[in-house]
Order: sequence, then C-alpha cells, then structure tokens
Amino acid sequence: MRRSKPDLYLVPTPVGNLEDITLRALRILKEVDFILAEDTRTSGILLNHYEIKKPILSHHKFNEHHSVKGVIMRLQAGECAALITDSGTPGISDPGFLLIRSCLEAELVVECLPGPTAFVPALVESGLPTERFVFEGFLPVKKGRSGRIRELAGEDRTVVIYESPFRLVKTLEQLAVEFGPDRFCSVSRELTKIHAETVRGTLEEVAKHYRENSPKGELVIVVGRSGL
Repeated sequence: MRRSKPDLYLVPTPVGNLEDITLRALRILKEVDFILAEDTRTSGILLNHYEIKKPILSHHKFNEHHSVKGVIMRLQAGECAALITDSGTPGISDPGFLLIRSCLEAELVVECLPGPTAFVPALVESGLPTERFVFEGFLPVKKGRSGRIRELAGEDRTVVIYESPFRLVKTLEQLAVEFGPDRFCSVSRELTKIHAETVRGTLEEVAKHYRENSPKGELVIVVGRSGL
C-alpha cells in the first residue's frame, strides 16, 4: 500500500525576487531526498541562498522522457522528491506534466504547493477584467500560429500570453491585425525584480513602444476582450 504523504512535491519557485518563496516550500526542499530542477545552475542560486544542500538532478524538456523512469523507480523504492523549475510553478509552461502523469499512473502521491506563477501578477496589475480569463501560455512559434491568434481574437475573456523578448514586437503586431490595433493590452516584464515594469495601452501603442525600446527578460502579454 502506498504511503499517504506525497512521493513527489511540485514546488513553485520565485519568478524573480528570491524572497518570493513560502516557508513551507523551503521546509519541503530541505526534507526531500532529492530535487529535480529544470536548470541545476539556476536553481543552485536559490538553493545556495537558503542553504539547502540536497542532491539535485537535471529534469527538463529535452531529457524528461528519459529521466522519468528512473525517478519513478526511486519514488517506488521509498524516496521522496521535489520538482522545481527555473521560476514559477512546475507544469505551467514548464516541465512537469509528463512526470506528474507518470507518477499518478504508478499510483504515487503527488502534491502541488501554492506559490509564484508569472501570469497572476501580470494579469492583476494589467487593469483588465480578471473574473474571466484564458491562459494561452506560449503561442506556436511557426505552424498553427496565425490560426491560433485568429481563434483568440474571438475570445470574450481576457487573454494571457507568455512571450520571449525576441518575438514580442512581432506578436503584438500580429495581435493588432487580428484583434484590432485599438484593443487594450498590457505587457509586464522582469516581474518582481528591481527593473520590473508594466506598459499599458492599445496593441498599436505598446508595439510602437517596444519597437523603440528593445525588451529584455521574459514577458507576459495581457489583452482585453472586445469593447474595452
């Protein structure tokens, strides 16, 4: 019979500011037998900051199909693990889904701790309605991209999209074509960091701003529904 306490913890980590981690998350990271991290170097900064000395293994989108089996075997043998990503909550536009599904299929106990997720502060501080929204994550880079944007243009909910600084202007311009250049939006970057900023305006205005000011860091686009 499986033990009732979790075999795998999903532990959200700060999206920028190292102080944005819960006391419970720190305790769990100190108690587990080993930690799975998206990038061991990035996670090492957080773990060293809080003096957490646990074995840390690499688990990312390029190796997860190969590493899952070994992780499951260790959990079935009685060990306990925590999964963390570079920032935010595992499984939200980050590795996690495959391991979670495999653990559940193996009748292992999985628990996700509450904590940081980049789109939540971006959505709330956008000034756009938050009672109904759709989280899109990253748009397709090539195949299916235009069609997906056209589908989102028909949404009557606030739309949340993750984007890289290299594609931001192109994405805003594509959204302006399908949503209309006067649709209100906001773009948040470097959330919780010292240089965090949110730029608000129409899609056309915000695209112009970032054509003139090259963006840095990961970004969250929030677009209002029609009529706002």
